[in-house]
Amino acid sequence: MSEEKPNQPKLQPTSALDKPSSHAFENWFGYPVRVQPHHTDYAGNVWHGSYLAWMEEARVECLRSIGIEFADLVALGCDLPVVELSVRYHRSILLGMAAVVKTRMAEVTGVRIDWDYAIVSTDGQQLYVTAKVTLVALDRERGKIMRQLPPSVKDALAKISALNS
Repeated sequence: MSEEKPNQPKLQPTSALDKPSSHAFENWFGYPVRVQPHHTDYAGNVWHGSYLAWMEEARVECLRSIGIEFADLVALGCDLPVVELSVRYHRSILLGMAAVVKTRMAEVTGVRIDWDYAIVSTDGQQLYVTAKVTLVALDRERGKIMRQLPPSVKDALAKISALNS
């Protein structure tokens, strides 16, 4: 048996596994998912990359829900690649389970667009994943970051900001 050493580092307490409050995700777009076999690893747990695909699907569907087709943005010569991603895995989702990907546009700063995500149980009582994603506006023709968002993209993002308020 080993004794605890007084200088041994300890993990800081966290509330990351606490149940979300009933109002935690008001005004967030919800995108339902169900775990299929191709989303999982050999043990039936959702593979970490599946969460990322679900988050992108939720973001594209959020835009579609207010009449903005991602393909139209691309046709305008504007792409929105991910340049930064931070993910916290709180609890596993298993094969056959249903969940909801919650997303909202958090902030637009110049050509940077920040999105927040939370993947929760369908009743909102379990928190599985939280994430933040930063996109930038890219001129597809030149392959360079734009100096400013095109007016049509600014207008579209203003619609989402109004919904999140």
